[in-house]
Amino acid sequence: MFNRDRWREIIEVLTSNLFRTILTAFGVFWGILILIILLAAGKGLENGIKTDFGDIATNTMFMWSQATSKEYQGLPKGRRFSFKIEDVTALKENISELRFISPRNQLGGFRGENNVVKGIKVGAFNVYGDYPEIIKQDPMKITLGRFINQTDIDEKRKIAIIGEGVRTALYEKEEEILGSYIKIQGVNFMVVGTYKKNSNNGDGEEGQKEIFVPFTAFSQAFNRGNDVGWMAITANDGSSITSLKEGIINLMKKNRKIHPEDDRAIGNFDLYEQFNRVESLFTAMRLIAYFVGILVLISGVIGVSNIMLIVVKERTKEIGIRRALGEDPWSIKLQILMESIFLTIISGMGGIIFGALFIYGVNALLDAVGPVDMFLNPSVSLGVVLIALMILIVSGLFAGFIPAQSAIKVKPIDALRAE
Repeated sequence: MFNRDRWREIIEVLTSNLFRTILTAFGVFWGILILIILLAAGKGLENGIKTDFGDIATNTMFMWSQATSKEYQGLPKGRRFSFKIEDVTALKENISELRFISPRNQLGGFRGENNVVKGIKVGAFNVYGDYPEIIKQDPMKITLGRFINQTDIDEKRKIAIIGEGVRTALYEKEEEILGSYIKIQGVNFMVVGTYKKNSNNGDGEEGQKEIFVPFTAFSQAFNRGNDVGWMAITANDGSSITSLKEGIINLMKKNRKIHPEDDRAIGNFDLYEQFNRVESLFTAMRLIAYFVGILVLISGVIGVSNIMLIVVKERTKEIGIRRALGEDPWSIKLQILMESIFLTIISGMGGIIFGALFIYGVNALLDAVGPVDMFLNPSVSLGVVLIALMILIVSGLFAGFIPAQSAIKVKPIDALRAE
């Protein structure tokens, strides 16, 4: 197989009609290139959309109260209600598969009225009353100081962790942050930390303009009592929050005296379910990319097979002489197969290299112009390249099989008569 004369003959055969060889190789080159570009584009779209989920734990649901739509136990339709802090305890005691349950209260927002004051500066920010577990469900990088701890909850400490956007809006560049005070709706909170969230989505700026305070201090300062605005609930690894959702909602209906068939009273957003839908979408997109790319590649392989048949026809007399001199039919068959595989792999590798350069160029362009919504870092993995190489080898074998079979069927006496 690695005989120097054999490889010299392969090169001579493929270069004897160079233009025809290039046109034949282009089909395989184009098929691999299309496959790589489709997969890279799908990966870029997948990265962009998954970035919208940020670092939030995906096995999580959010739950909030709404107006009831059915009368129940003497209570009227359209009744407004709130979850209570004891509902959190009930969930922990009755549903063991839950990992984190974070009750939250919220006020303000950057689209609302100014609710935070620092000296002569004011701003409108989202303010959350939270428990320490929320940082494990909605991760953030603490850039200065610390986050909320259990002692803050127990002692109802009026402390605050502010985002980098809040810091920029309310503080001078060199001003001391830790230990300073801000007023949230007239109540003083001491800043003990700053954070930054990693986000490339459209709400990234808003994510840096949030303030976190202990849930108990929030409830006391803003007269919320035991009310809970909404909850972030995360299931244990190995358990699906989607499968637990019905039990969670039913327990809340029982505790809050809501009709068991009232599906409007409790709102929820299942992040795990949404994430799985996205995963299914991109799995389908990858299958489509492989399907289209392989179809284009097959057309190129058919072209290689046709050209190899023509080459065998042109070399009928040569093959007859070699057979007459006693060359083994397998040696002739191997020669044709190697020519086919060599042509296929060289043209396919050209497609892989060109595809890699194209992806590099797209990424360089994205770095230059900045992030594009829903499209980030298009790429293909090493596994995809290895799959492409396997496809090339198999394609080369298929492309050369029929011409090789045709070659060994040539009878020496008939070949010698051929013109």
